[in-house]
Amino acid sequence: MFIVVLGGGVSGLTCGIRLLEAGHTVEVWAREVSPHTTSDVAAAVWYPYRAWPQERVNAWAKRTYTVLASLAHEHPEAGILQVSGVELFRRHVEDPWWRDSVPDFRRARPEELPPGLLEGYHFTAPVIEMPRYLPFLMSRLRALGGTLVRREVRSLDEAWARASLVVNCTGLGARELVGDATLHPVRGEVLRVSPAPTDRFLFDDEHEDGIAYVIPRSGDCILGGTVEEGNGSLTPDPAAARGILARNAPLLPPGTVLNVVEHKVGLRPGRPTVRLEAEVIAGRLVVHDYGHGGAGVTLSWGCAEEVVDLVHAHQTQLT
Repeated sequence: MFIVVLGGGVSGLTCGIRLLEAGHTVEVWAREVSPHTTSDVAAAVWYPYRAWPQERVNAWAKRTYTVLASLAHEHPEAGILQVSGVELFRRHVEDPWWRDSVPDFRRARPEELPPGLLEGYHFTAPVIEMPRYLPFLMSRLRALGGTLVRREVRSLDEAWARASLVVNCTGLGARELVGDATLHPVRGEVLRVSPAPTDRFLFDDEHEDGIAYVIPRSGDCILGGTVEEGNGSLTPDPAAARGILARNAPLLPPGTVLNVVEHKVGLRPGRPTVRLEAEVIAGRLVVHDYGHGGAGVTLSWGCAEEVVDLVHAHQTQLT
């Protein structure tokens, strides 16, 4: 079938690739492409953050982990590293609901915890360098015969005029495109520092002043972060940058120098649940795949494969 995919971020590109691999003809329409998408700002480390419902998210995340680990091994040009690290806590915690998604999950040993932290989860996760990964996805899409079109779409009718089957991966843009009032921006700020101050990732979601995370990459490191519900501003806040540095410093060895080279802002597409479903309207099909919260990369391949399944299950309903 001929399919138009709306959205040039990680979800749209991944869906386009899986649909092409399934034998369809695909055009991806995007208002922005890398390096100007929300996906470009992502940290991005595998972790099912702020995405629901848990059962579906866990299945998508587990599948995506497998694909990302395979890409890391088979395609070094994709910019995916397998990095070990610790999620940190100031209290006793049970094992997380996603523990079976990672093959080497264990409890952190005392010597792996920074001062003042009581417990931790130790595991290995893919770290995705988005400035390399998104061009890799675009190249793979084109190599499979797909087309990437710079185009802003204001209604599904515009896409249906080109194809009777549309995949909606517009993220926060779906709020206007399909009138989804449950979508809202969840603003996040990050700092890029170079060189990387550590070779392991560290997550601290329970700091009294906000979240903190350290995500090392091949040539630099991402420090985060902020979680601001409903704030749609893309202007970096110097006070937020100072807070990020202050929260992350205790996680690192004493005297660590953090050389900030970039300050970025992104808007996560917050939603009560991920919307992954097919909708038939007057004989025309749209498959929605958006609202991934802080887990767009983490869920991308699992969601894309379910999109393909939905397309195949519903294509007989098209007129």
